[in-house]
Order: sequence, then structure tokens, then C-alpha cells
Amino acid sequence: MSILTDLTCPAVMGILNVTPDSFSDGGDFFSPEKALHHARQMVFEGAAIIDVGGESTRPGAVMISIDEELSRVIPVIERIRAELDTPISIDTSKPAVMCAAVQAGASMINDVRALQEEGALEAAVALQVPVCLMHMQGEPQTMQFAPKYADVVLEVKSFLQQRIDCCVAAGVARELLVIDPGFGFGKGGRDNQLLLQGLDGLLDLNLPLLVGVSRKSMIARMLDLPVDERLYGSLSLASIAVWQGASIIRAHDIAATLQAIRVSYMCKTAGK
Repeated sequence: MSILTDLTCPAVMGILNVTPDSFSDGGDFFSPEKALHHARQMVFEGAAIIDVGGESTRPGAVMISIDEELSRVIPVIERIRAELDTPISIDTSKPAVMCAAVQAGASMINDVRALQEEGALEAAVALQVPVCLMHMQGEPQTMQFAPKYADVVLEVKSFLQQRIDCCVAAGVARELLVIDPGFGFGKGGRDNQLLLQGLDGLLDLNLPLLVGVSRKSMIARMLDLPVDERLYGSLSLASIAVWQGASIIRAHDIAATLQAIRVSYMCKTAGK
């Protein structure tokens, strides 16, 4: 089953962090057993994709070795694939992890560095699975140290267009590409708000648009709330993103997010 077969109605990508240090759920699903249980629950609630990540990309996160990342994600992907038919995405920037994850059963790559790491583009060409290209200014370790934009929407769009062109020129089929503006990745509070406001400007790139705003610090900046109290803010942002044209919403809270974006989509498309 292809992840990108039918995105007529927006889909939810369920977040499964197999890490001890992710900003929201670090350590919650670190064992394969807990990860599989959570994957089952997300699928039951309506997740169309399970996004498995073994390395935190929160601001200031410490990089881990390839072997460590593989030891975290491969057993989880194998367990999920053995039991569930739902497509699995691998959240990584390392080409070796991309290849091993697809061999283990993943059918999508979600790369916060947009295939810019050495060997990543070549791996994507060889694998020929859907790839999400994300915009990030800087690196996770430093990305929130005074990010600066003259026009955040224009700069994000220009970067994504460049990466699309590179991928297609290298041999990745255009129909396999998805784009993500990277909310919270090297962007200040106002940058995130302006990016959401102008999100429909990215539709000119004519690719499915993935948005991840679940529990992010942009909500804390607006509402001064801890991470475990950001559900309603997350649902609001997800609904706006769908109204602005997003096809995939990456989220922690599947059932609530699915309800919110379905309402947004139905209201937007009523009478069309």
C-alpha cells in the first residue's frame, strides 16, 4: 500500500519516538514492546502512517551514532511490520539508517535535513520510496540561536524548490516527494506564525504538504503552556494548516487531531 496513493482528504502521521530525550514523549516508548503497543493504538485511532524516529531533533539535541540509531528503530519497525499493514516512515537523516529501515519494512523517509547529508540523496535514489523534504535553518544543536529571515515564506519555498530540483535531477521520481516547511526548526515565534499564515504559498510547488505542529514550543510562546497542556493549541494549528492546504498532519494525539482536521477540511470543501 503506497502512502501517497490517496491524499484527497488529509491524513494523520502518528509520531513514534523511540528515544529517551524527545521533547514531548522521550522515554515513553523506548522499548519495542511499548512502541508496538503505541503503534497499535495510533492505528486504531486512525493514523494513516507511523513515523518512527530514533534520534531526537529537539533544540539542543545530542547526535547519536548510526549503530545506536539502528538499535533503536530496526526492532520496532520489524515488530510493527509483522503485525500491522499501516505504512511506516523512518524519521532519519542517515543514509545507512534509511536503507536498513526500508529493508526492515519502512516505506517512506522523513528527513529533517532534506537529503543533504553525505550519501542521503544517493540512498533515496536507490530506494525509490516516498521522501519528505523538510526545511531547517541550521542544525538541531544550534537552530534556535537567533534564527533570522527577511521573508520566511519566500525563503522556505526557495529552499524546498532547490531540494526538489536536486532530487529530481538525481533520479528521485517527483511523485515520491513530499514537502514540510519545518515549523519550529530554526524559526522564532513570529516566523512560525507568518509561515502558517502564508502556508498556502507553498502549494505552488505542486507536492503534498506535510505539517508538524503537535505540542511544539510555538504554542508555549503564544499561550505559556507546558508541553503536556498543548493539545488544544495543537488542534487549532493543525486545523489552520489543513485549511491552508496541508495534506498530512504529523501528530501525537491521533483521534483528536483526525476529528479536528476532518471538520476543517469538510468546512473548507463544502459545496465544491
